[in-house]
Amino acid sequence: MKKSVLTFRNAKQKNERLTMLTAYDYSTAKLIDASGIDSVLVGDSLGMVMLGYEDTLSVTMEDMIHHTKAVARGVKDALVVSDLPFMSYQTSVYDAVSNAGRLIKEGRAQAVKLEGGIEVCPQIKAIVEASIPVMAHLGLTPQSVNAFGGFKVQGKDEEAARSLIEQAKAVEAAGAFAVVLECIPAKLAELITKSISIPTIGIGAGNGCDGQVLVYQDMLGLYSDFTPKFVKRYAEIGPQMQTAIEGYISEVKSGAFPAAEHTFALSDAVIEKLY
Repeated sequence: MKKSVLTFRNAKQKNERLTMLTAYDYSTAKLIDASGIDSVLVGDSLGMVMLGYEDTLSVTMEDMIHHTKAVARGVKDALVVSDLPFMSYQTSVYDAVSNAGRLIKEGRAQAVKLEGGIEVCPQIKAIVEASIPVMAHLGLTPQSVNAFGGFKVQGKDEEAARSLIEQAKAVEAAGAFAVVLECIPAKLAELITKSISIPTIGIGAGNGCDGQVLVYQDMLGLYSDFTPKFVKRYAEIGPQMQTAIEGYISEVKSGAFPAAEHTFALSDAVIEKLY
């Protein structure tokens, strides 16, 4: 059955955990969708794990639309959510609605995600009023990495914790259907989860959230630049890929590949006529 924002709402009401993973291409999205995931996020994290940037700030709307199109072609059942990249929504409410519309119309996403709290509530409200579902994102918001002074845990003192609670309530009131909580203390995330009626999706925010999201390259060992503390490696696909590639190189150089079973035959009678 096709998942939707109603899936998120019903899961919160029934106390059922939600699952979410990133994807950035057709083949991976198809595999993840077939596994039964609730939602696929086309994250601006593609800037780091797909394009090799040191952060997400250089990702463009064209990048997001391109990758979202590919993912949408591979997903049949999961809810596809696409990130609004840096400076595509902060500049004005008009820009926010226009760019959100592009991710839906051109990218074929079913919802968009944006970072920030009270300061982006006018954008959230306007996008929702344009009939586009919005997922909010609080805590460590990677597009604000320069303002934070790096990738750091948020909400560690009383003032910051109270602010996150208020921001969560604000994005809910603005119309967000869910909110990602990234890199905040587990007890605070649990408190926020109990304080709002929309689902919380945690990443580095403990087990008290309504669901979890991970970058698939992190959980499969495909991204080696660094591994966040909150990541669990469910497989080491990266080293397996490297071993397979080394085996391919070795067999090509030795002549073992391609073998007879990998080639196409031509009758001797035809061959004789070619001489």
